[in-house]
Amino acid sequence: MNLSIVGKQLELTEAIKNHVQGAADSLKKYNLDIISTRCVLSADEKNGKKGFSVEFAINLAHMNTVVIKQKDKDVYAAVDLAIERAKKVLRRHHDKVTSFKKKETTEEEIDFADDEIVPMRLESYKPIEVDEALQDLKESDKQFIIFHDKEDKLRVLYKRADAKFGLY
Repeated sequence: MNLSIVGKQLELTEAIKNHVQGAADSLKKYNLDIISTRCVLSADEKNGKKGFSVEFAINLAHMNTVVIKQKDKDVYAAVDLAIERAKKVLRRHHDKVTSFKKKETTEEEIDFADDEIVPMRLESYKPIEVDEALQDLKESDKQFIIFHDKEDKLRVLYKRADAKFGLY
C-alpha cells in the first residue's frame, strides 16, 4: 500500500507521521486490495478556536475511492475518528465481497452437475455439399449433422417434426 501524508498549515512531526502510519496499517486487516492512501492534515482556526481536519482518500481496486473527512480539536483524535469511520466502510465492503449465500439446489441442477461435457472433433473437416449432408442424414438415425459447406461456413442440417429438413 502506498501512503502519502500531507500537512497544510501544519508542521508534520515524526510522532504525527508515525500515528498516521500505524492507523493506515490497521486497514490492511480487511484483505482488500488497497492501492494507495492519501492523508491530508490541516489546521483550521475559526473565531479564535484552533481545530484540525483530517481527510483520508483510500483508493481500492475494483471500487471507487473512499473519502473520509473528520474534524476535531486534537489532531490525534481526528486521525483516530477518521480511521474508525474508514474501518467501518472497509469492513462493510469486505463483508459484501466475501459473503456467500447458499442457495438450495434443485434436483434438475443436481442431475445437470453429474453430466460431463466431452469435447469431440467433427468427423470431417473437409467441406461437403449440402446434398451430400442431406443424403448422410437420411441414411442415419441422427437428428442433425454439423458440417462445413463449400463456402467454408459451419452449417447444421436437422430433421424437423413435419418430416422435412432444416438448414442453418
